[in-house]
Amino acid sequence: MTKKCSFMISTISLSLCVSIFFSCYRAPEMTLAEIEAARSSLSNELVQKTVSRPYKGNAFLPGKKGGTWNSAIMGDPKSFNLLIAEKDADTTSILDPLHQYLTDYNIYSREWEARIADFKVEVHDDSSMDVRYTIRDDVYWSYYKNAKPRVPVTSDDVVFWYNEIQGDEDCGSSAYNAQFMTMEDGSQKRITIEKIDDKTFVFHFPRIVAEPLLSANMNFGPSFLYRPAKERGGAEGVKKLFSVASNPKELPSCGPYFLVEYIPGQRLVYKRNADYWDKDEKGESHYYPEERISQIVGDRNTIYMMFRQGKFEAYSPSPEQMEDVVTNADNQLAADGSPLTAEHSDPAASASEKNSEGYTVFNAEGSMDAPFWSFNQNPKNKDQPFYRWFVKKEFRQAMSCLLNRERIIQQTYRGLGEPKYNFFPKVNKYYNENIILKYRYNHGQAKKLLEAAGFSQRADGLLYDEEGNQVSFDLSFPSVNTVVSDIVQIIADECKKEGITVTPRPTDFQKLVDQLMGTYDWQTLIIGLSGGSVFPTEGSNVWVSDGNLHLWYPLQEKPATDWEARIDWLYHEASCIVDYDKAKVIWDEYQEIYLEQCPIIYLVCSRSFFALQNRWDMTNLYYDNMNGAEIRYLYLK
Repeated sequence: MTKKCSFMISTISLSLCVSIFFSCYRAPEMTLAEIEAARSSLSNELVQKTVSRPYKGNAFLPGKKGGTWNSAIMGDPKSFNLLIAEKDADTTSILDPLHQYLTDYNIYSREWEARIADFKVEVHDDSSMDVRYTIRDDVYWSYYKNAKPRVPVTSDDVVFWYNEIQGDEDCGSSAYNAQFMTMEDGSQKRITIEKIDDKTFVFHFPRIVAEPLLSANMNFGPSFLYRPAKERGGAEGVKKLFSVASNPKELPSCGPYFLVEYIPGQRLVYKRNADYWDKDEKGESHYYPEERISQIVGDRNTIYMMFRQGKFEAYSPSPEQMEDVVTNADNQLAADGSPLTAEHSDPAASASEKNSEGYTVFNAEGSMDAPFWSFNQNPKNKDQPFYRWFVKKEFRQAMSCLLNRERIIQQTYRGLGEPKYNFFPKVNKYYNENIILKYRYNHGQAKKLLEAAGFSQRADGLLYDEEGNQVSFDLSFPSVNTVVSDIVQIIADECKKEGITVTPRPTDFQKLVDQLMGTYDWQTLIIGLSGGSVFPTEGSNVWVSDGNLHLWYPLQEKPATDWEARIDWLYHEASCIVDYDKAKVIWDEYQEIYLEQCPIIYLVCSRSFFALQNRWDMTNLYYDNMNGAEIRYLYLK
């Protein structure tokens, strides 16, 4: 986002030992309640020493261009291809500065806003719906230093990408399933796209949907390059375009930056795109730094050390680093986000030191996202004992009862988090605080569920199924995530108390993705999905049974279970209901089923923090759990 528990307990114990050694009486040992109180006190103290600056619809003031934004990424890109980037987080982040979405959603105002295209929604008498887009005249595919003539972004780019990339099943785009709608009679119809002219195109929806702009929003690549690649080699030809061996200067950009250099294992360099359309009131393009350098650093501790040395502009600390990050901060803003006044400042520091040295730490109340624990129910593994365990809802419910979220919060998140017992995040308008997971930490309840499912604990203390197989399974997780590593150890410890053997399997993230979407050769895993569900219909490739990221059993030809069939119906039905009260009834049942069936078990929403070097003017900086860190409008002092 290491051993947090041992660090915290050792620190408290050490202070007690010092007291004992230099005092004339024996200090009493701390109870668990006292230790938790001490941790809570420390957590509150850390938060109080940071800055709260959530976005509240504030206007962004014009800045000035110049300077370099230095950042770090954990791994090399797999490709410079936008289609490949869908399945690789590193590649996605690397290509983002070169592309644009049609529209954007303002979480604060809860309204859609035009980006590179204006839009209009039209509802017809036959209950169909259109979304008409008109692309701005000042959006171009440009090349660094104008090495090639710039090309206007047109309807052809969007129509080609929708039909021939996302709409071609052979391309394997995660957006493929989202192009189809379930009609009232259960049949499937496709959302089609039509070119009107060079700048105008229309999405035709065969049925009214509640959030058409969510379904119709997309980014895309230049058709004048991807189309010839597909004509030559089909889907494989598309995937081979722009490998990491390509000259990055050959990549056109319609975003704020060009990618101009890539040295494997070292860095990527971006240069500002003067043709970028999004400008401030003075006519200067947003994204003010002239240059961005992303160094490839595979170790978080090294990244933090380099941030402390001022070599990186921003840093998101892990829980075990929080105390050190906050203690060493030289906040430029007061705790409420206002500019520091004289009484806040160190009188011995010069004006330039107070304005430019050190860094400021911001806090957000909590994340919309939470990692989750899931179980492989793919019938490819039907001959394995673990498959027969995982398809029993009582087993999954029992695992939920063995998940000690409070222990995870205290030991891995330093008390800076809260359990996630709901399905939708609080920002989702269909979030219902009364729909709560029933299977919470309770060993007694876990025992009863396991016994009801045919499991029994023998004299050796181990748990066995009805066929005499000892209950033992792997728990995979991203190998670079030390926080999740500690969580896995806690899960293994709690399961051991019931005779269950859990074997941690740290795994390369890309291999995990391949296992989830291709080989299906995993047992259980902890992972997270990017982006919070602001809308209930986000993640159509995850939540409905035929989705290619329906983790526990992807790409089902028909729902494997009655409850998944019900979920499919609820999802498709509610997505087409505009009336909030009517839709809420359906989304309530949808959430209840997921929390009852436990195909995924959410863990903890951690409190998040963001540190920024003080050399940046923070007038336009905001940080909260809905928007993350707003850095698009930062500029050097």
